[in-house]
Amino acid sequence: MSTIQKATLHALPPSHPCLTVEAGLRHKGIEYEKVDLQMGRHGDQIEEIYGEGRRTVPGLTIGDERIHGSVAILERLEELVPENPLYPEPIATQVREAERWADGDLQDMGRRLPWGALHFRPEAMGTLAGGESLDPAGTDFAIKFVRASWKYHSLTAVQLAEDLVALPGMIDRIEGFAEAGIIDGDEPTAADFQIGATIRVLLTVGDLEPVLAGSAAERIARRHFPDYAGLVPAGAFPDGWVKPRG
Repeated sequence: MSTIQKATLHALPPSHPCLTVEAGLRHKGIEYEKVDLQMGRHGDQIEEIYGEGRRTVPGLTIGDERIHGSVAILERLEELVPENPLYPEPIATQVREAERWADGDLQDMGRRLPWGALHFRPEAMGTLAGGESLDPAGTDFAIKFVRASWKYHSLTAVQLAEDLVALPGMIDRIEGFAEAGIIDGDEPTAADFQIGATIRVLLTVGDLEPVLAGSAAERIARRHFPDYAGLVPAGAFPDGWVKPRG
């Protein structure tokens, strides 16, 4: 176990970048305290700790040091604990390229598609906390919450449809990373954690199962993030929106 002390992760429970950092901390053997922030207020809370303009999770403090964002955090963990490398030679450059792609386009899609599916099946929001589908009163609350989330993420039906068209190509790209040995090897890389966390969230959307089934993306998601609550039953998205691979 690492001798690093006083590591504190500031997170939101459903956040896939936070899952990424937790996986990195465990892989490096670093003990940490997790502080779950309040949904809706987390932007102000993060900005107060990590500085102006930094309003997203995750953030990590190690002593007096403050590190913001999953990519920066994993890179710092690699510096502090070189053992069990997340950026192994000779593929370190390729891992970083895959990681940054996953931290951008893929990560954004991982936010939009689950919230998009919940628009059509708001009662499923209860499963995200490990519970059952919501009753009518709970569904009324979920509808309001999902509407606010659409506004926060600037979601539209057109954007969702475009995401669903693009998703099979993204899964094929991840397959290429696996074939090149950048992910899905005996030991995880930073790209495994960045990609796997987002895909694990997408696996909660039943409509996406045919796109993800049997892929390297699904393998690393279930391997590194076996436990993640939530299921939006298949049939949420309108007919024809979900596009198959191949």
